[in-house]
Amino acid sequence: MTTQELQKQKDHEDDLIRLRGFRPVDDTFMRILFRDNLPLAEYVLRIITGKDDLHLTKEETQKDLVRLVGARGLCLDVHGIDDNNQQYDLEVQRADNGARPERARYHASALDVENLSAGQEFEELPTTYIIFITENDIWGAGQAVYPVSKTIAGLNAAFEDRQHVLYVNASYKGDDPIGYLMHDFLCSDPDEMLTPILAEKARFLKTDPKGVDIMCKAMDELREQSIKRGEEAALLMSIKNIMEGLKYTAQQAMDLLKIPASEQPKYLAKL
Repeated sequence: MTTQELQKQKDHEDDLIRLRGFRPVDDTFMRILFRDNLPLAEYVLRIITGKDDLHLTKEETQKDLVRLVGARGLCLDVHGIDDNNQQYDLEVQRADNGARPERARYHASALDVENLSAGQEFEELPTTYIIFITENDIWGAGQAVYPVSKTIAGLNAAFEDRQHVLYVNASYKGDDPIGYLMHDFLCSDPDEMLTPILAEKARFLKTDPKGVDIMCKAMDELREQSIKRGEEAALLMSIKNIMEGLKYTAQQAMDLLKIPASEQPKYLAKL
């Protein structure tokens, strides 16, 4: 067996160990749980928003928002649209600093740009919900959900821009539907989950050979993406060094490095 084959075998064994410990609050597992799973997304959003009649017409995971050339890219964990064209961005954040207010602002802005074309009126912007499920209680008040409200100072009046931000505390342990749901988001054993629709999909991905294969492929893809990002970072550094050392333009530096013309705009946007 070659060194490469041995490494691949070790990676697979490590992935199986990681899979057993995965919880819905873990980003990789969460995205696969919700992939092509509109009923689960609808159920979770109903509990979090308190909208019992919420009905999703579309749901997708890892939705890329890249409408503005040169702008920082954004990949939504779960994106949903209901029958009133209200839009939902559901994100899981294990690190406290991953749910900073500025991040919520950027997510909301990206959704707005994505949903308003030239010639449309501002009033045609859809109502949006940016929802962060955080592993810890980052606001420290013990609430299950922290809705963010905008008000007009001095008037005690709401600023109705139809843009909603919700922080959901996964460490909340209340004896209520959202408490049960948050218990499950921090649970690695499907048999201990309290939400049947979530437990069923988690069990499939952790124990069914087809589900395990899906998860292992997802982890392989993440590994390859990580290697590619490392290679791109090294190439970007080379471009910068050539520009500084030889006083070349970005175009000249990329030509020297034989970067294909089709890939050059990607590097230009990051310089």
